[in-house]
Amino acid sequence: MKTTVGRISETPPPPGPFRRGFWRSPIRGPWLTSVFGLVLLVGIPVLFVTGALSYAAYNPDLGPLNDQTPDKGLLGFYLFDWPTHPYWLYRLTQGVHVTLGAVLVPVLLAKLWSVIPKLFEWLPVRSIAHGLERLSLLLLVGGAIFEFVTGIFNIQLFYIFPGSFYTLHFYGAWVFIAAFAVHVSLKLGRMTRALRSRNLLAELRTDLAHTRPEPPDPDGLVPASPAAPTMSRRGAVGLVGAGSLALLVVTVGQSIGGRLRSTALLAPHNRNPGSGPNGFQINKTAASVGVTPALVGPVWRLEVHGRGPALVFTRGQLLAMPRHAAALPIACVEGWSTEDQLWSGLRLADLAALAGLPDGGSVLVESVQQPGPYSSVMLRGNQIHDPRSLLALQVNGADLSLDHGFPARIMVPANPGVNNTKWVHRLTFRT
Repeated sequence: MKTTVGRISETPPPPGPFRRGFWRSPIRGPWLTSVFGLVLLVGIPVLFVTGALSYAAYNPDLGPLNDQTPDKGLLGFYLFDWPTHPYWLYRLTQGVHVTLGAVLVPVLLAKLWSVIPKLFEWLPVRSIAHGLERLSLLLLVGGAIFEFVTGIFNIQLFYIFPGSFYTLHFYGAWVFIAAFAVHVSLKLGRMTRALRSRNLLAELRTDLAHTRPEPPDPDGLVPASPAAPTMSRRGAVGLVGAGSLALLVVTVGQSIGGRLRSTALLAPHNRNPGSGPNGFQINKTAASVGVTPALVGPVWRLEVHGRGPALVFTRGQLLAMPRHAAALPIACVEGWSTEDQLWSGLRLADLAALAGLPDGGSVLVESVQQPGPYSSVMLRGNQIHDPRSLLALQVNGADLSLDHGFPARIMVPANPGVNNTKWVHRLTFRT
């Protein structure tokens, strides 16, 4: 057996990237890799936590209408009742998630470039421990690419992968973070030593003419026969930083709003939202989900179910009831959000009381739109009883436009936009 293992270990690597002489960049080495790794070590956990909070915001434990990942099992251990205070909470967490994801793309690509010789290591597996390390690396790289690509495609409204984005992105995130944790536990000591091996300020003052390869390292990142440098480490760090800054500038405005909204060039929903009281971003248009003027015209009625016979209202009757106002934004899983809009309508708590369930624990909201994901959703008790939670009939002093949910829509503080159901025709309050 020893002879066989010895023969395998002596097998020469195939030509190309499996040979150490193939990789010749003189700036590749443990220090530069660790600089990029440190940024990811800080950014990736924030990205994961904000993504997990985004999932919790949908209140998936209320039932299958809200839950796009019904087989999550123990992965949903952390779920909690999503709060309505502060009202901008989802706008913040999802804005950070999407913006940070975009900003980290150049860092991720630079990190992958810096360790690419490790991906072509020969032999691919030399022992059980080495095999586990390689497996964690495969899951780490594959998971990172999958999560970033699916996320970016989704926020650009160009999702082409089979299956639900929510399901694939959710499970992919858990695979990625598990591999990330294993990788960090294996590499943290080496990263710390590498960062201490060079002074950051001194390295950033080193120009191209004085750039030299790092000393040989056990991981084989430093090339055996380095070529002449064409970029300094200072240039590499600056290039990656400039790329991240550029992505920040063209992304963050969709969440922050104000004057920065015009800089959000990568935000599909930033383009021509229109003007007037209803001139703000729209996710789904009425036409895209089969809502026609006939469905929400004079024949439309709102049904309210609870304890006792169902109540049925025309829109005129709803407008004649005592109305309340709340200034709330719309915030979407794609990272964009609107400014605060002034919504006017009936409090959900008042409708629950009319239905005979003033202490209602949940409400089923149903839309006239075509059946599909989030055409119906569940809201929990704390969302019903927040005084800012409305069945909105008007916005900014005008009737809702058809695309914004005429004749009535849900508006709840800190609620994901897709759960603020439009074109509502039935509310069923439950204990």
